[in-house]
Amino acid sequence: METPTMKPDTVLILDFGSQYTHLITRRIRSLNVFSLVLSGTSSLKQISSHNPRVVILSGGPHSVHAPDAPSFPEGFVEWAEGNGVHVLGICYGLQLIVQRLGGVVVEGESKEYGKMEIEVKGGESEIFGKGRVGEKQVVWMSHGDEALKLPDGFEVVAQSAQGAVAALENRGRRIYGLQYHPEVTHSPKGMETLKHFLFDVCGVSADWKMEDLMEEEIKVINNTVAADEHVICALSGGVDSTVAATLVHKAIGDRLHCIFVDNGLLRYKEQERVMDTFERDLHLPVTCVDASEQFLSQLKGVVDPETKRKIIGKEFINIFDQFAHELEKKHGKKPAFLVQGTLYPDVIESCPPPGTDRTHSHTIKSHHNVGGLPKDMKLKLIEPLKLLFKDEVRELGRILNVPVGFLKRHPFPGPGLAVRVLGDVTQGNALEVDEIFIQSIRDAGLYDSIWQAFAVFLPVRSVGVQGDKRTHSHVVALRAVTSQDGMTADWFNFEHKFLDDVSRKICNSVQGVNRVVQDITSKPPSTIEWE
Repeated sequence: METPTMKPDTVLILDFGSQYTHLITRRIRSLNVFSLVLSGTSSLKQISSHNPRVVILSGGPHSVHAPDAPSFPEGFVEWAEGNGVHVLGICYGLQLIVQRLGGVVVEGESKEYGKMEIEVKGGESEIFGKGRVGEKQVVWMSHGDEALKLPDGFEVVAQSAQGAVAALENRGRRIYGLQYHPEVTHSPKGMETLKHFLFDVCGVSADWKMEDLMEEEIKVINNTVAADEHVICALSGGVDSTVAATLVHKAIGDRLHCIFVDNGLLRYKEQERVMDTFERDLHLPVTCVDASEQFLSQLKGVVDPETKRKIIGKEFINIFDQFAHELEKKHGKKPAFLVQGTLYPDVIESCPPPGTDRTHSHTIKSHHNVGGLPKDMKLKLIEPLKLLFKDEVRELGRILNVPVGFLKRHPFPGPGLAVRVLGDVTQGNALEVDEIFIQSIRDAGLYDSIWQAFAVFLPVRSVGVQGDKRTHSHVVALRAVTSQDGMTADWFNFEHKFLDDVSRKICNSVQGVNRVVQDITSKPPSTIEWE
């Protein structure tokens, strides 16, 4: 499926491996300016095909002195200058500019990590604005190398308290650099600097709206799917697949055929709740298949998480194939397309940054979907949400009149409880534990304050005392996090009384559980899900 046409004011970010790259994208989009991420080693043809107004070179963990240090392609600077494109290097990106344009970068005598104070220097700076000379501000640094000698035509416009170059620019060539990270909240004036740079220096327009993207996606879908072709969509009951299906249905109507598979690994009463929303509120054509026994019989005794995923993925595909054959008999033509709710974080994370020794594959990774699609699958993909973050998908859902209550649902992995029961999914009472936890969160009015919450059924037994008897029962871990897009997350700090109440409910109500613990790990270093 083709990508929607981008506007001239697109801001392109070349990713050299910074943990903050996605955050730059989000910050820019929050200003109603469209931004995209490409691998830092993309070809000049790939870069220029997006017709960007601004290109930002991200930070990264590398040293420009390393023999395999990633860099922008040959001819990039000449192309940018010839087409009036502004270039901003951040951290590693600044050092790359200095080195590639004839300056000198050395290993710093004193490393600069964390919060540092910088001072605006020199004459009038474009990147900081007029009247800022002598102004001091706190920024977030993360570098070991530093620029010692600038290329011809460049000037230092800010220095750190240790005397290192903190910002530079060449106004004539429209090339700028910040040694710190303006996109993080630890740089309090960072957003102000980014906003000034984009609007006042680069002349970018803040005219990107979700309605525009929706209309563009509908055009793309109609141009992709011929008038006599049919499309299938596997609905998981989650926000992403539901919004994707609603958008495609708006484009092609009842030539979209949705299937909802109950694999026996869903949330409590999920089938009834989800089907009611699909039919009553969204009027989507959905076929419900109860395949609980089919899935659970295949998973009995399986404890390896990757094997679970493969089994679940295989069973899903078998059901999809059967559904496609039934549609072919009914309509005389086999569906040619499959709708997926792939999001932009999936796209970013599927493109490993330079220097990681991983292939730059643009294939969307399976994440917690259905375990991946087979290589020989004949269906072509339609991914109408692949340029959006989670909160943007929810905004699009509101425009498409998806019920707000549904849009606020917490993410749920495609394999369902299979990745939340660490062991044999047919053992234990994971469904009951999860329902007690989630309902307690709702009753406490905390559901909308949490990005994702769930209970993990551990393959660990502990000694306990219940009813004056010694027990040797399962341990349950409670996981709740806050996040904006799922790419980073912080654990949610419940009040002790809430945790005490939930622990008592679980241990008193669920047979085979005598201990409850809380996961208080952020992402990174952990992931949100346990498997």
